[in-house]
Amino acid sequence: MEPFAQILHAQNRLSMANFELGTLIADEAFWLFAMAHSNSRDGRQIELKFDINQEDSLNNRFKEVNDLKTDAVFSIDDDIIFPCSSVEFAFSVWQSAPDTMVGFVPRIHSIDQSNGYTGRYIYGGWWSVWWRGTYSMVLSKAAFFHKKYLSMYTNEMPASIKEYVAKNRNCEDIAMSFLVANATGAPPIWVKGKIFEIGSTGISSLGGHIERRSQCINRFVNEYGRMPLVTTSVKAVDSRNIWFW
Repeated sequence: MEPFAQILHAQNRLSMANFELGTLIADEAFWLFAMAHSNSRDGRQIELKFDINQEDSLNNRFKEVNDLKTDAVFSIDDDIIFPCSSVEFAFSVWQSAPDTMVGFVPRIHSIDQSNGYTGRYIYGGWWSVWWRGTYSMVLSKAAFFHKKYLSMYTNEMPASIKEYVAKNRNCEDIAMSFLVANATGAPPIWVKGKIFEIGSTGISSLGGHIERRSQCINRFVNEYGRMPLVTTSVKAVDSRNIWFW
């Protein structure tokens, strides 16, 4: 299988009062290298790099990486666990559509019809996706995309959107979905796979999460001058692992 770059997004969850930064980095680097090396196949060399950001901004998730050696980027949060088979299948799907975002966590937008048509959009979580059978985004917490989108986010994303993300500490993943959809005019691809979230204190667990995400969508629509997200019902499934498909 061709290689791809994995970008693991991590924040220090330990108290900096009791640990030196150098010690934390050294310990985490040793653990990550040992884990990657033990799971590498065919004796493939694992190259591990750390990028410590001075600015605390969610935009750093999509900061351009100049020395990437692969076109494919697998973006993943540090509280996600997944079997290699799920990632390998998702990578094969991405290879068939390399301009598209391919991921495991679908989300949807819809028109707010509570008071008739107002031109306002609502963000929908997993249960909305399940109920409607459609989606228009895959979250970057576990997704493949082309490395060119890192450059586009860094250099072409409207500054007002990046400022909004930095100020509100939210919606960088929605901003990336807008960017890719605007560039391709196509929907993302949801891959059915086994991934496990071990975190429990993310922003999605806070009250008002749906409303804040809805505000992001409407703000970005105003910035783009239109709604670029495309809704789809397509789901990629590895038929080798299920009885019915």
